[in-house]
Amino acid sequence: MGVNLSSSPPVPTEVSDPVNACILAVSEDRIAGFVEEPFAAIALETKLSEDVVIERLRAMLSAGVIRRIRQTLMATNLAPGALVAWRVAADKLDSAFNYMVKDDPFSGHVVIRSTDAETPGSVYRLWTTLKVPQGYSMQTHCEFLASKVGAESFRIMPARRLFALGVGHVRRRGMEPGSRSDEPGRVLDTNIVELSALEWRILTALKREFAHDEIRPNPWSGRADEAGVSLAEFIRVARSLSAREVIGRFSTFLEHVKPSAAGERVTRYNALFHWRVPTGREIEAGKEIGRHHILTHAYWREGGPEFANVNVMAVAHGTDKDLVLEHKAAIDLHLQEADIPILYTNVFWGGRSEIKPSEISPVEYAAWAKRVGLSSTKSAGPG
Repeated sequence: MGVNLSSSPPVPTEVSDPVNACILAVSEDRIAGFVEEPFAAIALETKLSEDVVIERLRAMLSAGVIRRIRQTLMATNLAPGALVAWRVAADKLDSAFNYMVKDDPFSGHVVIRSTDAETPGSVYRLWTTLKVPQGYSMQTHCEFLASKVGAESFRIMPARRLFALGVGHVRRRGMEPGSRSDEPGRVLDTNIVELSALEWRILTALKREFAHDEIRPNPWSGRADEAGVSLAEFIRVARSLSAREVIGRFSTFLEHVKPSAAGERVTRYNALFHWRVPTGREIEAGKEIGRHHILTHAYWREGGPEFANVNVMAVAHGTDKDLVLEHKAAIDLHLQEADIPILYTNVFWGGRSEIKPSEISPVEYAAWAKRVGLSSTKSAGPG
């Protein structure tokens, strides 16, 4: 029996592969806004051919190293959203986690968190991000979820401002504590943008995850067909939404904590930093915190008495706990040097976690509410 000399070696799928690392350093969070040819844009930034980029992304997606590829949205501008902390008895924690992951399409990040010592808020172990589409009540939604999972209480913490928003786990590897930009962090508002029925239709097609065969040149043609419009109209509306800052970035999402098939982890520790700064200085503090490159998210949120009245929060990831704490210490020192008093601070560590996009479509919400028997969810405002 002859040997097949034409067979090629398997395409590397590990993050540590130099070509894959080069691609991911760009594709995680460097392609901002709507791009007509996103894979060509990644190729341009990495100085690789588009064929190589497509081959590697397809292979990593198939292997589960990349968990999804999609056009992200600035969901805070499309649906009222919040970080929600849930107080759930220990014997109900896992079932509550599973419910949020499997049965609530409007909950995104679902994380079980802990603190290194008993602190204000440490009894709140389950944390979720939540988006409730325009016209519906977040309070009613949370009350419904609490009844389903047996939560004793919950704290809704909307983002009043954003100061940092990006992922980039690969490019953050080996980053030195204190690494920061010369410019202050951006201040992003969370004002809700009204969309037409056509815009919602195109946006719904735009944000869907990419299947393996959709990773190719001219990837939006099929989405235009899905939305029932010409490709030119699809691109025109998408560009308009991007100009209105409704569109986030084109992104590849890696598993945060789960090991790959070969046992490789992109990150191991997920830290939610809490600070309380003097009232009235939240934006000033957020801009200084937002300078720090290690942070994937930073925002002004009101923790209330349950969390010692913290008002600025941020998220950092890393593979070494002590190094993550060194990054936190560098941020604390920077705040002190900027004459911004830290009145209280804490770290909530992430454990079990699942991450999925939050549904934001009012049409989908109405259908879900009917399916689960949730009535009287309409709200005149964002609450």
